[in-house]
Amino acid sequence: MRRIAIAMVMLTLMGAAGPTAAKPFALSSPAFTNGAMIPTAYSCEGTDQNPALKISGIPKKAKSLALIIDDPDAVPVIGHVADHWVLWNIPVTSTVIAVGSVSRGAVQGMSYDAQRYEGPCPPGGQEHRYYFRLYALDVPKLKLPAGSTSAKLRTAMRGHILKGTTLMGRYMAKDAM
Repeated sequence: MRRIAIAMVMLTLMGAAGPTAAKPFALSSPAFTNGAMIPTAYSCEGTDQNPALKISGIPKKAKSLALIIDDPDAVPVIGHVADHWVLWNIPVTSTVIAVGSVSRGAVQGMSYDAQRYEGPCPPGGQEHRYYFRLYALDVPKLKLPAGSTSAKLRTAMRGHILKGTTLMGRYMAKDAM
């Protein structure tokens, strides 16, 4: 009888932490790990294309996703946080954003000075941190015109964010820009 009770407890514990547990909402990249250096290929010194991004654990109630990549270390250099990619209306079926691509149906906002991904480009010799912030939203579409700023996106998302996740990469320019 004791063996049966122990077996039942073990099965219960295994089930609670087993495959039925929901995966956490996460953003990752095969190009770099969280906190690591972003490869030069994805910077202004390389191809200036976005790295591949993998999205997992999208909340069941999410109807769209939004992404903001920014550089808070730019404040002393340019006086404000530099946006490097502003993207919304990403379908929840998008679990991968391929290198140099935008998910079908997604809308691009204004990055630092263009309506596209702009890779890391700190002044030579300075290391900056780049935050890839992904948001799961409870609305299928945000009614924002293409080219909107991250501030306008944040305002539009207010009250609609179900969950957020962040991937951080670092970059140090090889040459003075």
